[in-house]
Amino acid sequence: MITLRLILGDQLNPQHRWFSETADDIVYVLMEIRQETDYVLHHAQKILAIFAAMRDMARQLKERGHRVHYLTIDDVENRQSLPANIDYLIAHYQASGFEYQAPDEWRLDQQLYEHGRRTALAWVMVDSEHFYTTRSEAAEIFTGRRQWLMEYFYRQMRVRHHILMADAAKPAGGQWNYDHDNRKPWRGTPPEPVDARICHDHSALWHAIVAAGVQSFGNPQAHQLAWALNRAEALQQLDAFIEQALPHFGDFQDAMNSHAWRLFHSLLSFALNVKMLNPREVVGKAEAAYRSGHASLAAVEGFIRQILGWREYVRGVYWTNMPDYGQHNVFGHSNGLPAWFWTGQTKMRCLSHAIGQSLEQAHAHHIQRLMVIGNFALLAGLDPHALHCWYLGVYIDAFEWVEMPNTLGMSQFADGGLLATKPYVSSAAYIDRMSDYCKGCHYDKKARLGERACPYNALYWDFFYRNADRLANNPRIGMVYRQLDKMDAESIEGFSARAQMLRANLDQL
Repeated sequence: MITLRLILGDQLNPQHRWFSETADDIVYVLMEIRQETDYVLHHAQKILAIFAAMRDMARQLKERGHRVHYLTIDDVENRQSLPANIDYLIAHYQASGFEYQAPDEWRLDQQLYEHGRRTALAWVMVDSEHFYTTRSEAAEIFTGRRQWLMEYFYRQMRVRHHILMADAAKPAGGQWNYDHDNRKPWRGTPPEPVDARICHDHSALWHAIVAAGVQSFGNPQAHQLAWALNRAEALQQLDAFIEQALPHFGDFQDAMNSHAWRLFHSLLSFALNVKMLNPREVVGKAEAAYRSGHASLAAVEGFIRQILGWREYVRGVYWTNMPDYGQHNVFGHSNGLPAWFWTGQTKMRCLSHAIGQSLEQAHAHHIQRLMVIGNFALLAGLDPHALHCWYLGVYIDAFEWVEMPNTLGMSQFADGGLLATKPYVSSAAYIDRMSDYCKGCHYDKKARLGERACPYNALYWDFFYRNADRLANNPRIGMVYRQLDKMDAESIEGFSARAQMLRANLDQL
């Protein structure tokens, strides 16, 4: 009696308890399917890296003595959808049971749940054994509180898991958060560490993907793809980050530079989100670097907060608010994405670089995503759902559970403040302070009005003016409205006219 066990493309954890023993009556199933390549348009590297990592996972399992049925994208037996392939494999093996790890995306969770309801088979979902928290744990932590705040959640996680603590209740160093210390621009020193990631030639796989009719965008880098294929490579990348980059991560985690796209970021989010790495071991190695004196508390705390705090928090927001979360659009924004979102060819140097890097590398760090691309999108009134689909497709680490709350909540404030306490927008001044993007730009970072004035400036003031009814009483942005109150009507009219012209001609910027 055969039991099938499904492994999804973001469940590539060779340490799962499933694999602790081999058994002839268990068949592990992995499938490359158009259902998953086509639900949004994906970056070529994202498709390529996930398929390559899945194939490597299948290889590892076979070498360890497990039975594996792998459906490639061009397999004639491949029905190209999850339910159809499951039905085919159940019939093929005359299986008596079907097991799967809890999906992290609501659509897959519902698809597998509904399909299981329609079969007489023993249908079992098990835990993925990855996250610190359960799907509902964040909601339980905030029961009875008027507002969800990541900082409160993060402190609860620190105490519960005894991470960066001086004792049972007090944080190491006497304070919980060192974000204020981690906002330095990078001017060239210390030098960016060498990119020591292992590169692979995936040309044959890429040709098969293209031949199968899969559509994508961005540079596939098929001859030298550097994203980890397996746990061993991910661990090597983790060790290199801890040794070379973590000591400087805190100072420059918000910095942007046109000459250094990686700076001191770990680039571990892909390996984490497909579960080659466990967040506990990543956090553990970072904390050990602090305890040994290799990295400062500010650097380590800033890194750990992204994983233990933000990553777990947005997952809780996602599962608590699905399936309706994706429909939020509190400002009613509806402008389409400019054509240069797909080419990077805009006269705004900051956006040209951040989007160009995203198209080239399938990666941008959090400030590029939030305060360059997302900032412009919110100020320009871009449709938040269209932006969500773009973010979900373009970034190699983007899976809906983590990307949707970050885009709709943190970046676009489309949920009206459920996730973030204020809209994260700025004029050109912030971008200039944290990067070299404004140097040599077609637009003048200091000019507010006129044809060569940086678009961020007029869009910024017009955004707050237009949305005063909703935002003026927000205590975190009160200073903006005090400045607006001091402006004369002519200035405000000038911002409004300039912003209206910009929104009407987005493709020409």
